[in-house]
Amino acid sequence: MLDKVRKLLAMAEDPACTEAEAAAFMAKATDLIARYGVDRALLAARDPATDPVGDRVVELLAPYALDKAGLLAAVAGALRCRSVRRRAGSGFEMHLFGFASDLERVELLFTSLLVQAAHGLAGTPVPPGDQPAAFRRSWLAGFAWSVAERLRAAEAAAAADPSGEPVGETSMALVLADRSTRVERRLAEVYPRLRTASARRLAGGGAGQGAEAGRRADLGGTGVRAGGAAAVAGRSTRDGTGFSGRRPGA
Repeated sequence: MLDKVRKLLAMAEDPACTEAEAAAFMAKATDLIARYGVDRALLAARDPATDPVGDRVVELLAPYALDKAGLLAAVAGALRCRSVRRRAGSGFEMHLFGFASDLERVELLFTSLLVQAAHGLAGTPVPPGDQPAAFRRSWLAGFAWSVAERLRAAEAAAAADPSGEPVGETSMALVLADRSTRVERRLAEVYPRLRTASARRLAGGGAGQGAEAGRRADLGGTGVRAGGAAAVAGRSTRDGTGFSGRRPGA
C-alpha cells in the first residue's frame, strides 16, 4: 500500500499536473496511509507477531532542533505513537514508542515533512520588523499543528470505516484502544518517572503562514523510498534556513 502512496505523490509532483489534480492525488495518498495503519492494526489483532510494540531513537540536530522535535512529536502523536524528548549535545533525541507499523509511518512522514518544511521556510520571507529565528520557530509550530490536525482527521476516518474482516466481537475502537494501552505500558516501563514538559511560548508571527503550509503539505512521504530516512541523514538543505535533520536508527 505504501508503494501506491509513493506513486500518487509522484503524480502530484509532476509539473504538468494541475492544482486540482494534485489535490486529488494528495487526498488519496493521505487516505491510503491512514488505511495502512488500520489494516495493520486489524492484522495484528489476529496475529500479534506481525506488528510488535517497539521503540526507536531519532536524532535532531541544531539549528531549530527543538522545533523539529515538536514536528516529530506532532506526527507521532497523531499516528498513535508516544515520544520522549531528551537533550543530546547541541540538539535533541526523540525516543519513540509504538507498534512497528506506526513507527514506520511516523518515520516515512517525518522524513518528508522535514524537507517540505525547509522548502516552505525558504519560500516565506520574514516580515519587516519580525526577528527571523522567532518568525521561523512560530512558522514551524503552525506547520506542525496543521499537519497533526490533518493526520488525526485521516486516522479517525479510516478507523470509522475499517477495511478487512471484523476482529471477532472486537470493534475497531477497542482494537486501537488496546494498542494505545500497550504503547503506554511500554513507555512506562522505560520511563517510570516521566514528567510532562511545560508548553513553549513563541513570539514570532509566522504561525498562520506555517499552518497554511501544513495544510498544503504532502502527507504520504514525498520522494521517500526504501531507507528514505537515511537518505537525508546529515544533509543540509540549500535554502538558507539551515533547517536540516538526521535520523540515525537505534
